[in-house]
Amino acid sequence: MAYVVTARKWRPQKFVEVVGQEHITTTLKNAIKDGRIAHAYLFAGPRGVGKTTTARILSKALNCLNPIDYEPCNECETCKSIQAGQLMDIIEIDGASNRGIDEVRTLRESVKYAPTRGKYKVYIIDEVHMLTKESFNAFLKTLEEPPAQTIFIFATTDVHKVPLTIISRCQRFDFRRIELDTIKSLLEKIAKSEEIEIDDKTLTLIARKADGALRDAESYFDQVVAFCGKKVDSSTVTKILNLIDDEVYFKLSDAVLAKNFKSVFEISEEIYNNGWNFTDFMDGLIEHFRNIMSVIITGNSDSIESAEIFRKKYMAYIDKFSQSDLLRLMNFLNKSGQELRFSQNQKLKIEIVLCHLIGLERTSTITEIIEGINKEVVELPTNLFREQEKKNYRPEISYKTPHFTASNVTTAKVKEPEENKINSSEFNFDTIVNTWQGFVDSVSQEKTLTLGHFIFDIKPVGLSGHKVNLQFNNDEDEKSFYYNIDYITKKAHNYFGKKLEFLTNKESLAETSTVKKNIEEKEITSNQEANTGDEFADLIINELGGEEIS
Repeated sequence: MAYVVTARKWRPQKFVEVVGQEHITTTLKNAIKDGRIAHAYLFAGPRGVGKTTTARILSKALNCLNPIDYEPCNECETCKSIQAGQLMDIIEIDGASNRGIDEVRTLRESVKYAPTRGKYKVYIIDEVHMLTKESFNAFLKTLEEPPAQTIFIFATTDVHKVPLTIISRCQRFDFRRIELDTIKSLLEKIAKSEEIEIDDKTLTLIARKADGALRDAESYFDQVVAFCGKKVDSSTVTKILNLIDDEVYFKLSDAVLAKNFKSVFEISEEIYNNGWNFTDFMDGLIEHFRNIMSVIITGNSDSIESAEIFRKKYMAYIDKFSQSDLLRLMNFLNKSGQELRFSQNQKLKIEIVLCHLIGLERTSTITEIIEGINKEVVELPTNLFREQEKKNYRPEISYKTPHFTASNVTTAKVKEPEENKINSSEFNFDTIVNTWQGFVDSVSQEKTLTLGHFIFDIKPVGLSGHKVNLQFNNDEDEKSFYYNIDYITKKAHNYFGKKLEFLTNKESLAETSTVKKNIEEKEITSNQEANTGDEFADLIINELGGEEIS
């Protein structure tokens, strides 16, 4: 027996065998059951999804001598004649080669004759949108009021080219793009029947290449089997169909997390050496980050069309990217993809784009920052803080990276610095200078928000008895320092083992006392007026020295 391609050998012969179009096949079966047969049908949809196949099955079901559950039996003489293309009552016409008005006039004349052997005379016109405007106009009257035993079935991939006057005279059925998992299931069934060994990853590659067209998938299947034989592997299929390996996308997303710029040139070289299209790579990269976003939002991989092995890899990205960062990445890639199409040196352009992609810094929303502050501020006037203060909790935050996100904020105990008990005979200015940095680090850890941003810039410049002269960069730092003077004095006493008084180097003791007095008076006034009813507003005014603006 001569070889028959898979698309013809496995062409459905019953409504139930048509995959991915259940909404259409069920409607047609119910119409036959209830005797509600229309005189004209319009099947619209992308290529290779079953339009012509469904039209043939419908014509068999209408003329079958022994229908079973309103399906053609495929055993009677009429069904066999239709399958062999020998029944004169089933006329298939190619709209592209019979598009003129003369062909339509001939069709109009043949419509008048009754069917010879079947119940209905069925005209199947494929690619009907190719008919000329004059042909459509000449066909209108016949289509609106055909003979009782005549049925028209039109199939088209460009329904928008069909005049509305034709569409309004037909029952329109829109065929869907077939889902990837559905194509994979059918190809797996065919492979088992043909005794061909093929894995899930390879089936995914073929189904994705088909882009929803089952006929294309079956054609690709024949192509790879012809090359590989009875055992088909994914690496060979990638080369045959010139597909971009998904591992490349995962390698790049990992590089974004690790800030690995070196991988940019490795990926660019791999794309170039394999002959992959840079535009296709960019489209696939956008889809890759879209899949990551769907996993982060939904918490599962149900909406991802990919192999099972890759779905597990996508699940590993949960909590590693934020939604706002992914939106920025996808927006950047979308704009870069448009620029890439007009670039003369696409390899160089893709390297620049990927370097920018890896270099993008993470962002935090205002909500995340506020949540981080709520978790980290140790003097919040809440019962939670009081409980933590009793347990001696301290936030472990580095001043050099004051960045809060909902995912990386942690609360931990900070080890208290050892007390430096200094003998009176050993206490001098050099001692203060040598131990000052440790004192500053301790204060910064406990008062990150109020003192941490400037405490490192304060330097001791003199010592007179128990009075330490300090040098400030500006008046604001000095003001903030004296707002917290009680805390600093207690902290210095615990750290140095002596009760010290801190003075400003540029002012006398009397002037400094005046400054402190004014600050204390203002603080008292501020505390009295800072009862706004808003917990966060009161916190900013009382703890950070903010002022309410009317």
